[in-house]
Amino acid sequence: MKKLCYSVAMSLDGYIAGPKGEADWIVMDPEIDFRALFARFDTILIGRKTYEWMRASHGGPATPGMQTWLFSTTLKPKERAGVTLVADKVKERLTARKKEPGKDIWLMGGGSLFSSLLGMKLVDRVETAIVPVVLGGGIPFLLPPARKTKLKLEKQRVYEKSGIVSLEYAVKY
Repeated sequence: MKKLCYSVAMSLDGYIAGPKGEADWIVMDPEIDFRALFARFDTILIGRKTYEWMRASHGGPATPGMQTWLFSTTLKPKERAGVTLVADKVKERLTARKKEPGKDIWLMGGGSLFSSLLGMKLVDRVETAIVPVVLGGGIPFLLPPARKTKLKLEKQRVYEKSGIVSLEYAVKY
């Protein structure tokens, strides 16, 4: 069965984006194998704000080899070219997707979507790359209210040159 993984970069003070949604603080450490990271997934989950950021900065959520699922109750079908809009029956649709053959599912953004899916007990893994920077505000890793959830550390790595600390946890419901 596919695993749903919340895999993000985070500042030391717990933000996944700056106050204006900026990600210019994320260090692209050459030791991190981004190609291998992307190869693990066949589906990417994003919320409306991440989708709008991707459209503004990259022209759209182009993720070759992956299906993009956009979670929004405000966007209309014509506003979401190239993505699957998910506005209702979230738990049912994701549960069915996890049972399909293929690669894992990447929950890319953001903290609100993570909080919702964690509350539905759909998240299987939490993987964060902690970047050594303090932002002082922005989009938090997890939006309250959130359910108390235990995690089991499965892997950790320190990237010496950049100071990034990678932590990978299994979610224990």
